[in-house]
Amino acid sequence: MKADSIDVAKASIELAISSREDEKILEQRFKEQGILTVAVDVGGNINNSISKIIERALVASKRCGLINDCHVHDGAVIGAAKEALGQVSEKANGLNVGGKIGIARSGEHISVAIFMSIGVLHLNDLVIGIAHRAIPDI
Repeated sequence: MKADSIDVAKASIELAISSREDEKILEQRFKEQGILTVAVDVGGNINNSISKIIERALVASKRCGLINDCHVHDGAVIGAAKEALGQVSEKANGLNVGGKIGIARSGEHISVAIFMSIGVLHLNDLVIGIAHRAIPDI
C-alpha cells in the first residue's frame, strides 16, 4: 500500500514533533500504512549548523533504507531539507536552535519536516518547516 503526498507530509511532521519515546511507536504505525520514516535530532547555531543538518538528514535516510545511494535520491533529500531549513532559518537567523527532523517516504513521495525550538534569552520560540520531493520508486 502506498500513501499519497499529503499522508507522507503528515507523517514527517508527526515524527518531527514527537518525543523519542513515541518515535518507535509512530515508525511502526507508519510502516503498517506503507510509509517508511526516520527522525534525527539537531541543534546548534542555525547559521553554523545548516550543512550539518542537511548531512544528518541524508545519512539517516540512507541508513534506514528510505532512499537508495544514488545522486537522484541524494538530491531529493538535500533539496527538501534545504527548502525546509530555509523556512526555519528566516525566523531563527543567528540564534541557537534545538529540535528534530522527521523524514517520511512512500513510493515516489518523500517529505522532510523540521521542528525546532529557538532559544531567545529565557524564552523559547517555535518554528516548523516542511518540503516535499518526488523521486523514482524503489
